[in-house]
Amino acid sequence: MALVFTAGCSVDGFLRMGMPQPATEEGSIVVNLWTNSWLAAWVIGGLVWGLLIFSIIRYRRKPTDTLPEQTKYNLPIEILYTVAPLIIVVVLSVFTFRDQTELTALTDKPTQTVGVVGFRWSWTFNYLDENVYDIGTPGSRPVLYLPVDETVRFELTSPDVIHSFWVPAFLHKMDVIPGRVNKFEVTPNTLGTFAGKCAELCGVDHARMLFDVKVVTRAEFDAYMQKLEDAGQTGILESGRVSDAAGATS
Repeated sequence: MALVFTAGCSVDGFLRMGMPQPATEEGSIVVNLWTNSWLAAWVIGGLVWGLLIFSIIRYRRKPTDTLPEQTKYNLPIEILYTVAPLIIVVVLSVFTFRDQTELTALTDKPTQTVGVVGFRWSWTFNYLDENVYDIGTPGSRPVLYLPVDETVRFELTSPDVIHSFWVPAFLHKMDVIPGRVNKFEVTPNTLGTFAGKCAELCGVDHARMLFDVKVVTRAEFDAYMQKLEDAGQTGILESGRVSDAAGATS
């Protein structure tokens, strides 16, 4: 309790149990699962510790006690410590599966689709609806622009090794695997700039696979798309080399 009251965190921050404030509509699902899992752990932990302390005090050895009866096993207790953890695991699995299914569901018509290419050692962002791309390097991180309050579908792929696309403020990440396209959708609902990174150890410059995410208004998003087009960054870039741009006009 002393740690709770001296940590200086807000009530909202405490209820999130260390999770950042979600910047997407879907983030609240992750926060609720995380918080409820911790609450369940506290309740079960309190119960176990309570029983331990009760047993220590109630059945402590007294000076007049003789050696207690020796038994090989206690069937009810063995059934209890086998069934109880099984119930806990099943309950947690059910809620996790329910929320994971909702988080990975895809809509029929997302507002925006971004092809994300993770490569050694940076990122390419293909704005598929606008037919433009942006690309970064370990020394010059790329910026991913997203329109606020609009559903965005990410299509993740890699030309080399496994990476992982992670924006901590979105409370969602997904692996980027060569030879397949992984997809997920989020709806950013908070204007601002957020950090992104690779969450899969992928080689020597893994720690430099950083990018920024700017959630902006639709007008700002359209202006940035036009800026990429004016710079000649048109087509679909399927790797970390600009020369590989499919359908490029320059």
